[in-house]
Order: sequence, then C-alpha cells, then structure tokens
Amino acid sequence: MRTRKQPQRKCMGCNEMFDKKDLVRVVKTKLSDDPEAYEISLDLTGKKAGRGAYVCRNADCLQKARKARRLERALECRIPDEVYDRMEREMEAGA
Repeated sequence: MRTRKQPQRKCMGCNEMFDKKDLVRVVKTKLSDDPEAYEISLDLTGKKAGRGAYVCRNADCLQKARKARRLERALECRIPDEVYDRMEREMEAGA
C-alpha cells in the first residue's frame, strides 16, 4: 500500500517546517459582513473555516510569534493581548 505524502506547514514561532498534523492552527473566523467583525481562536481539529496560520504545540512558539507579530501579519488583523492569553491557556489544556 502506498503511503500518502503529508502536507507541510511552517510554524510562525520557530519558522521550521513540520507535518500539518503536528501543528496547531490559529484561525480568524469572519462573524458577519462587517470586515471588523472576526474571532481569533485555536483550531485543534484543523477543520474550522477561515484564514489560518500554524504554530507548534508548545507555548514558547506562540510567545515568539506574539513578540514578532507574525500571527497578526499572517491573519491580516490586530490580535488583542486577551486573545493571546486565552490561546496560551487553551494550548496548555489541550496538550
């Protein structure tokens, strides 16, 4: 039986390539027709609709991405500190 090729994604924190299944997706979901109405959340399943960016499953990479504002550039929006804090808690609980 043939083995499938695993899609690769780059971590926004450490800038290394990993298999997609080894990373956590951060997704920006549109809430309405208003361009300012969106929600930023972790997508542990990888199936939510919306624009996504990937980070490693540890909090260090999330902090590196936060400091360099890489997630904000990838998702094309401003991310408040409360959202980063919530994502860190979710990542620690999910890991």
